[in-house]
Amino acid sequence: MTDEDHGPDPGLEEDDSGAVMRAVGRMIKVWREGADLKQAELGARIGYGEEMVSAVERGRRVPKPEFLDNADEVLGAEGKISAMKEEVAGARYPKKVRDLAKLEADAVELGAYGNHNMHGLLQTEEYARALFDMRRPAYSEDEIDRQVAARMARQSIFERRPAPMLTFVQEEVTLRRPLGGRMVLRRQLEHLLELGRLRHVGIQVMPTSCEEHTGMGGQLQLLKLKKGSTVGHWEAQLSSRLVSTPKEVQILEMRYGMIRAQAFTPRESLAFIEKVLGET
Repeated sequence: MTDEDHGPDPGLEEDDSGAVMRAVGRMIKVWREGADLKQAELGARIGYGEEMVSAVERGRRVPKPEFLDNADEVLGAEGKISAMKEEVAGARYPKKVRDLAKLEADAVELGAYGNHNMHGLLQTEEYARALFDMRRPAYSEDEIDRQVAARMARQSIFERRPAPMLTFVQEEVTLRRPLGGRMVLRRQLEHLLELGRLRHVGIQVMPTSCEEHTGMGGQLQLLKLKKGSTVGHWEAQLSSRLVSTPKEVQILEMRYGMIRAQAFTPRESLAFIEKVLGET
């Protein structure tokens, strides 16, 4: 469930969504062959290319709802293909992202410290795309689209009601590193200012000049859930870990509390972000 952009990000074949997509693809192929249509012929009738139909049938592309509805109508499936829309919607995003989104949906409070790029919940779409484009081994364009869509979907947490308390501490370097280019960074900083002015959101900046820093162990995230428990999440280059034992959660809570105390206050941070935006 890592929010880091160069860690282990399984593709469809390594994800439970792969089984769903292969099943949907086989179903469409059976109905297409039963209608005595070639892939190109089906594609022409439903408004898609032969390559897209082939990719869907092989379980390599996630079809949009209109693809399924159109195929259902053209093939005379009487709702059997359209009925797969819910399963396909669930498979649209990687499992690790769905799992993280479930925890975030159950959180009444979320706190996160980021030290090398903007936290995923704070990212603009173009910033997120730039990060996934840098990933090595490289993603395909389809997988980049899938990962970006999943990240953007998680940001619905800002619109939830009742609103959870969301706090973030970002290293100063993340405000200055021009990932994706100068204009991408400018729009990202503008987005931070918009989010930081929301009443249930607190964004703080950890200045590079800080001489005492409790976050040297790396980025972390804490989620306080509705039933009263708290879980932590930390990650490294090729792994991530969910922490739920009280002793370990207590350590992460202590560290995050100290990180927030050492950083600029939310008001000071917004002023600092505005200053960096003016220099960018």
